[in-house]
Order: sequence, then C-alpha cells, then structure tokens
Amino acid sequence: MTKTSEKIEKIYPEGYTPCEDVNTEDPNVRNQLLHLIMSSTAEDVIDTDLFSVMEKRRSTRQFLDKRVEPSKVDKLLAAADTAPTAGNFQGFEIFYVKDPKKKEQLVAACNNQPYVNAPVVLVFCKNPARVKLDFPERILKKFAIQDATLAAAYSQLAAQALGLSSIWIGMLDEDKVKEIIGTDLVPSSLLCIGYPKKKKIPKPRRNLKDLVHVA
Repeated sequence: MTKTSEKIEKIYPEGYTPCEDVNTEDPNVRNQLLHLIMSSTAEDVIDTDLFSVMEKRRSTRQFLDKRVEPSKVDKLLAAADTAPTAGNFQGFEIFYVKDPKKKEQLVAACNNQPYVNAPVVLVFCKNPARVKLDFPERILKKFAIQDATLAAAYSQLAAQALGLSSIWIGMLDEDKVKEIIGTDLVPSSLLCIGYPKKKKIPKPRRNLKDLVHVA
C-alpha cells in the first residue's frame, strides 16, 4: 500500500483505460473514479427515471453497426461495480470482449446466436474464491452466481438509461466460453449491448395475481 503522501499508481486492465481519470494522492482512488464515471458527461444519459428505464427495457437481437462511445462503456462497467454482493466481497469478474474473432467464436459457443456478436460484449464470470465467508463451498458458489447476476442486471439497466439496448445470453457452453476468453472462471451470462436497429414497446406481462403470492 502506498502512503497517502505519494502519488497513487492507477492500474487498469490491458486494453482498457477509462475516459475519466482521478489526479489525486488519496489512496481511495477506486471509489473516486467510480463516482467520477457515474456522475460525469451527463449528456450520455438519455433517461434518469429508474422506473421508466425498467419499463422500457427490452431484449434486442438486432444492433446497428455503430460504435458505443467509450464513456458509455465506462458507465456500463461502473454500474456493474455498484451492484450489491455477498459480504461486499464482489464474487465475480467481467471480461470485456473487444477482439472481433473472439466475438465470432462466442457466437458458436452460445448456440449460434448471431446477436452475440454485438458492439459491446461483456462476459460475467463467477469467482467464489473472492467470497471470504465461513460457509460451505456450495453456498459460496451460490453467492458468486448471485453476485454475477446482479452485476449484469445493473449493467443492463444502465444500457437502457444510456439509450442503448441489450440481450442477456444464458445459453452457453461454459467450457468453450472459458477457453475463448482465457479463464478458469465459470461464466454465468453474457450481456450483448449496442444501439438497437429499432425500438420496441414493452410486451405484456402476466397478471399481478399470478405473479405475487402472499405468505
């Protein structure tokens, strides 16, 4: 740990550097950067009404051939980082797939769903080793998949708020995906994001009496 009086070295993943940076000597750089990403470039945000975002979100299988701005990618990743996790241990990892060849390979690994090859592809993986709680392994694995699922859901809502659309991919060959992205961690889902070719209206849902049960 560096001293507060020294310049903090910010370490980013190879191939990804956030648009925003924090010029500070405070050791709590991560939280400052997260705040900066989430609060900056307000023009990126299309809808700030959470309930409107939830209502309008739809799965999209056709994306425009249009680049997603790096500042929006920052927000998608930062949103995942704000999701609740078991014991705040963050038992998940995100693989941001940028290589076009790997995207094509992921299509094959995800039951040949062509829309997996989207402008932004995020693979959410479980990492139960991060969950430092005194529970059996099966419980830690359950916590990890819950953590990864919540993180992906937060990114998905952020995508809608940013004027983007997404599709959640749960049908995947775990071993193939692991090989493609180069990890031993088990993937829980892929989130494929981009600008939709057309906007869709919300589909009807089941009646409240069929959804809610009072115990």
